[in-house]
Amino acid sequence: MAVNPDWIVEFEHWVEPFLAALGNKKRRLWAPFYLKGLLLPGERKSIEPMAARVAPGHKEELHHFIAVAEWDQAALEAVLVEKANRLVGGQDALLVVDDTALPKKGNLSVGVAHQYCGELGKQANCQALVSLSLARGEVPICMALRLYMPQEWIDDRVRRKRSGVPKEIVFRTKPQIALAEIDRVIAQGARFGDVSADAGYGASAEFRRGLSKRGLLWTVGIQAKQRVYPAEVTLAAASRRTTGGRPRSRPVPSLAPVQAHRLLADHPWKKVTWRRGTKGPLVARFAAVRVRVADGGHADRRGHPLPGDEEVWLIGERRQSGETKYHLSNRPATTPLRILASLVKARWVCEQPHQQMKEELGLGHYEGRSWHGLHHHALMTLIAFALLQHLRLGGKKNGAPRPARRPNPRSPRSAGG
Repeated sequence: MAVNPDWIVEFEHWVEPFLAALGNKKRRLWAPFYLKGLLLPGERKSIEPMAARVAPGHKEELHHFIAVAEWDQAALEAVLVEKANRLVGGQDALLVVDDTALPKKGNLSVGVAHQYCGELGKQANCQALVSLSLARGEVPICMALRLYMPQEWIDDRVRRKRSGVPKEIVFRTKPQIALAEIDRVIAQGARFGDVSADAGYGASAEFRRGLSKRGLLWTVGIQAKQRVYPAEVTLAAASRRTTGGRPRSRPVPSLAPVQAHRLLADHPWKKVTWRRGTKGPLVARFAAVRVRVADGGHADRRGHPLPGDEEVWLIGERRQSGETKYHLSNRPATTPLRILASLVKARWVCEQPHQQMKEELGLGHYEGRSWHGLHHHALMTLIAFALLQHLRLGGKKNGAPRPARRPNPRSPRSAGG
């Protein structure tokens, strides 16, 4: 298939630092073929059909490159973070934490389990990958995809060995994986002003505390039933009493905790325009009040967790569909409601890279079952998507992000051809 020669030149320039990070001569040879296989048109982006399109007769070499060869993956990830930061990083950038699921059949693909699959909207057999996306001006670049390993996989020595899961891999929750990846991309130079995540992460007190401990600003989703205290709550020591001859005291909150949806039920809701879309202003109703979350660890006499140390925003969002969502943010008390609303809505920018990597770059098409093969394929997909965003922003002449446009799947500049 004829390919725009200007695109080829840009492609070769883009991959140079990644090839340098690969080091090995054979890996440097086959990486561009694999990336072109992902980028160019084709219904299936698994090894055999890609080899037929970009390297006829060399299926085994492509398979060895992605599934068998040992890479210094961290070196390539560092290059990816550097490029993403150059394109969309900065104090006005947003780091979005999310996960994406890859539906699978059988139980042999590494990490596969019956768990929630967002793509299908229900529990299904799938792999779950924790993702980090850096975004500015509605232009996202996904920088990380890490496989979540269910406890059943961690405990299964036979499947671990068969899939080549490294011995050092232990069970970690998705929020724990996300915090580790945040530490990595920060160490590699990623710059952003805020972190955003849905309730799958925001419901974790450990995750919220971890972000605050790192000095990060965050806005995260929570469940409607999350208990919170009014910001003016105070703690007083309970009267001392003796149990078995030893004195004991328990702090007593001056106010009782209430569920998030109840606290905001009678609060004033305002119509807020958080940004202008292609068809006009984007509007919803929001309410916000300062609270302390009932995540302080120790429980009061009624069994409710005590107030946490940090005062935060509780934000309610009423969508035009009638659905109401709730969020927490450690943004300063002086933050305007419009800014809080824009941070709540900005998280959806991560849906673009997930969808495009699946539909056009074959993220879910990898048919191997190994730990290294899956992560190698995922990393190649991240590199390919970052190239498309680089081209979208003008290639070598890229500057500030331009408004989002619907990608043309027939053009290598925007999607996969």
